Amino acid sequence: MTIATAPREQANLISIDETRLENDLPYRVNYLAKFIGFGADDIEALHGLAPLLGPAVPALVDAVYAQLFRYDATKRHFVPRQSGYDGPVPTDIKALDADHEQIRFRKGHLGNYLLKLLTGSYDEKMLSYLDLVGKMHTPKAGSAELNVPLIQMNALMGFVSNALLSAVLGLELDDLTKRRAAQAVNKLLWVQNDLITRHYAA
Repeated sequence: MTIATAPREQANLISIDETRLENDLPYRVNYLAKFIGFGADDIEALHGLAPLLGPAVPALVDAVYAQLFRYDATKRHFVPRQSGYDGPVPTDIKALDADHEQIRFRKGHLGNYLLKLLTGSYDEKMLSYLDLVGKMHTPKAGSAELNVPLIQMNALMGFVSNALLSAVLGLELDDLTKRRAAQAVNKLLWVQNDLITRHYAA
């Protein structure tokens, strides 16, 4: 289901089925998209960023992991076996460095994620992928050993958001194109943040 362009004005009060918000992913995301104002123009802006930011993704990934490895509260979550990884695992946090095979595996996933944000079709398959990103960091999906606290997910998304927006603002684009691109990234990451926090509800 493709996200529709948000209407600029609504003459009448819009009725929302709040129960359905919790049980119907496309309905939830379309509500968020319309409320925030994320639509077809934003998706076009994201796609326009792909060839410009794509080459910078490896550096962005390295910056994210350097930040994650600065704190024991975030680094410790890379010690347990990660879902989909079948190689050797570190014995403890001290044995874990950025060159460990499991970290290279995780970096590959983050790089693919960032590229998908810029190239995705934003259909139902893409929405399910974004939702799984949140769920995979809890015992509800992926590894049962992985249970990243919400505060650490918020810290991560805040850092990723700032890194992406800084990269966009550093591009040699006209002011209007740059502003639209930055707004698109910002709105998308608010949608993503909801698809993370929903999996932490009691």
